[in-house]
Amino acid sequence: MLLRTVGWLTCVVYSTIPAFWLVIHARAESWRSRPRSPYLLLAPLWAAMWIAVAVVTFRWRTDALYASPWGWLPALGLFALGFWLYHRAGADFGLKRLTGVPELHANHAEQSLVTAGIRAHVRHPVYLAHLCEMLAWSAGTGLLVCFGLTLFAGITGAAMIRAEDAELERRFGEAYRAYRSTVPAVLPRLR
Repeated sequence: MLLRTVGWLTCVVYSTIPAFWLVIHARAESWRSRPRSPYLLLAPLWAAMWIAVAVVTFRWRTDALYASPWGWLPALGLFALGFWLYHRAGADFGLKRLTGVPELHANHAEQSLVTAGIRAHVRHPVYLAHLCEMLAWSAGTGLLVCFGLTLFAGITGAAMIRAEDAELERRFGEAYRAYRSTVPAVLPRLR
């Protein structure tokens, strides 16, 4: 029961990540023009998203499609893949980029397009890692709500990636257009 509760709560938080970043990327110029840190508004907004999703899904937090310890076998593989992707994504990207500093602060000097490492194969490896983690919790717990939240994150994630790609194209122009035309967004091409 504890693992299912942890899985539900983890999926609640993860499912809000695309919506949180959609708010940022859809209005990046506006956030950069603020005299005070945008995090003063964004952090409470994200916490409110967690609460709203938890309240909406609370009723279904124990409804399972299945209850089998075998579900944890694929979950372990997905967890491992997700952690590997996080590690690779952070290796050549840095904490400031991962936390959105270039998107949110106009005076941030580090405005470079990173296309090496894992990003030579997938443009948004962190989002792929999030998806792996959500799928792992879904498979392991068998909770219907985790699968539903994963689907929700996929739908909002698609909209968020479009907004992020548009914002990156405005910042980096032709370099980003060329990169986007050759490297897939989330799922790497199988060769």
